[in-house]
Amino acid sequence: MIIACGEALIDFTSLPYGGHTVYRPHPGGSLMNVAVASGRLGAPTGFLGKVSHDTFGRLLRQHLQESGVSLAWVVEAREPTTLAFVHLETGEPEYSFYAGGTADRSLEIEELPALPKDAALHFGSISLVLEPTAGTLEYLMQQESRRRFLSLDPNVRPGLIPDRTAYLERLEGWLGLVDLVKVSQADLEWLYPGESPKSIAQDWLAKGPALVLVTLGSAGSLALNATATSLVPVPRVEVADTVGAGDSFMGATLAWLHRHGRLNRAGVQELEEPGLEQLLTFANQVAAINCTRPGADPPWGHEVDGR
Repeated sequence: MIIACGEALIDFTSLPYGGHTVYRPHPGGSLMNVAVASGRLGAPTGFLGKVSHDTFGRLLRQHLQESGVSLAWVVEAREPTTLAFVHLETGEPEYSFYAGGTADRSLEIEELPALPKDAALHFGSISLVLEPTAGTLEYLMQQESRRRFLSLDPNVRPGLIPDRTAYLERLEGWLGLVDLVKVSQADLEWLYPGESPKSIAQDWLAKGPALVLVTLGSAGSLALNATATSLVPVPRVEVADTVGAGDSFMGATLAWLHRHGRLNRAGVQELEEPGLEQLLTFANQVAAINCTRPGADPPWGHEVDGR
């Protein structure tokens, strides 16, 4: 199965009302969104993270369960839920986080639950930035590297990273631990200004992952492994917003690999160009459907198959 490890929080997205801006709460957090996308697509999925008992925490649990995600690895928390306000004035969503002393950032190593032997683990985003959870999940990544399939999406939030150089050094260390890494063009522009996404992906591939995926916004998505490369355009849709699009893409990637028996290092390493094209086409479609709805709202399997 697939277990997404990290944050679950509440996204407040803005909308106009009576001449003012108001905010509507949505269950969110990159790792929870990935789990929801995978679960809705029919892959056996769980979530590992610390979730509060407050009102928002109960909303997060309900959202996960209704999306087919197991709560067996959720750690109970007394701390409040992290809140994120999403600003959509520019092309890329901007986030303001309220995460001091909150549940999802307070996971300690001794609180890690026992995991199923063959479960694939997914990591990334702010849960690898905010301590002590960041150190706890980095420890888990180190312990499980090459023992099971690991994937990573850094999903960079610059406002939470005080030292870009130190973060980049840590990120490049994670590349040697994981089997698959997905990254957005926007992330790469912040991490490596002025460099081409394809050249960075090639460099990352040499650092350890068996497969590197790059989402390029309206230009499509790119996949590289040791023997093949594929670039696939995205479907044209009427966009409500792009919140959760990358997470939907990531969840779809994991679900596709599970469905095709390739949720292992050899499975992604041996994908040839036609397989990479099928994977990207599916993940692009899932992300595009998410973009037609406000907030992170990945589609269900029947919505994708119907298209």
